Amino acid sequence: MNLKNYVIIMQEKIFKQKFINYWDNIDKKIFSCFIILFLLGLFFSFSSTSSLAGERLNKDYYFFFSKHLFFTFIALIIMILISIIETSLLKKAIMPLFTISFIFLALVPFFGIEVKGAKRWLDLYFFRLQPIEILKPFFILVTVKILTLKNIQNSQIKYFLSFLLLSLVIILLIDQPDLGQSILLIGCWIATVFISGVSMIYLFTFFSIFLIFLSSLLYLMPEKFGYIINRLISFVDPSKGDKFQSSSALDAIKLGGLKGQGMGEGILKDNVPEAHTDYIIAIISEEYGSIISTIIVFIFLYISFRIIKNCLKLDDQLIKISLCGLSALLIFQTFIHVSVNTNLIPTTGMTLPFLSYGGSSLIGSAILAGVILNYTKNRSYLYD
Repeated sequence: MNLKNYVIIMQEKIFKQKFINYWDNIDKKIFSCFIILFLLGLFFSFSSTSSLAGERLNKDYYFFFSKHLFFTFIALIIMILISIIETSLLKKAIMPLFTISFIFLALVPFFGIEVKGAKRWLDLYFFRLQPIEILKPFFILVTVKILTLKNIQNSQIKYFLSFLLLSLVIILLIDQPDLGQSILLIGCWIATVFISGVSMIYLFTFFSIFLIFLSSLLYLMPEKFGYIINRLISFVDPSKGDKFQSSSALDAIKLGGLKGQGMGEGILKDNVPEAHTDYIIAIISEEYGSIISTIIVFIFLYISFRIIKNCLKLDDQLIKISLCGLSALLIFQTFIHVSVNTNLIPTTGMTLPFLSYGGSSLIGSAILAGVILNYTKNRSYLYD
């Protein structure tokens, strides 16, 4: 055996051993749930976008599905790569990655694309990037990093610094405007700092500041933020506003019943704009039944259950609080999406992680999944 062949054989053995170690240490149940959600997203993307592309936009029936397939493939690679790298290296990369995503978000007011009165996207030529989708998991991780800094561990200034970081992101989101993502991040921030052990007095103070700030915006700039009041009024009293989208989604869920109308038989995707992003759970319920929608929600809940179960055995405060914050992000976003679709809260334009159409949403979900898998590896054997 010559030296070249020997080197190749040794490299193959090393690669095989690394793969075995990775697979032995990964939480296979969480990993399987993420894979199932990605695959379900592909299936429902084909079901919900084929008629939209073919009949309304005069494009190939597989136009949206092909794009969703491409971004799913990219998202899976991102998820696996993040889950593979050393945890210590991932911790060091969080701040630079957050900074890059924050810069992208800050560029939106200057170079963003306006769609239906909202400027939330950057045109990167090959696709439109919505920076907040990428920033959300990194925001949680940076917030935890601030809360666990050793230099200010016993000081209340850490809560002020994390609130300052939240405020900077919220200001950029409100300018777009994007109230839904703002509420989501505020809820996740509250959950994260609560888990870290903050006094309820501080939480009440921060929440009061936010309400005063929001009220001031509504009063001083009604031409830009008056839509918030209009949505609240139409939600409380449907006769005083346009509730076509939310009413149509709720009617579609009722029409689907337990078993659904059958694949391709739903009408919501043809009647409501952007239904394949903001109302995907209603489309699923209409065509496949509420049983399937309930199973999907239970998958998200099971992922959160597994995450919390891992946290109970951890000593590393940064990883423990990070996992709780990421779990809150996943569950809050899921339930906001479901609540909008079932007309429990006003319309927010929130995607469903892993399942809604959109490259930015899929990549953001992949980052969240990758970090969760990374932070739970080497520990799952304790709970099986």
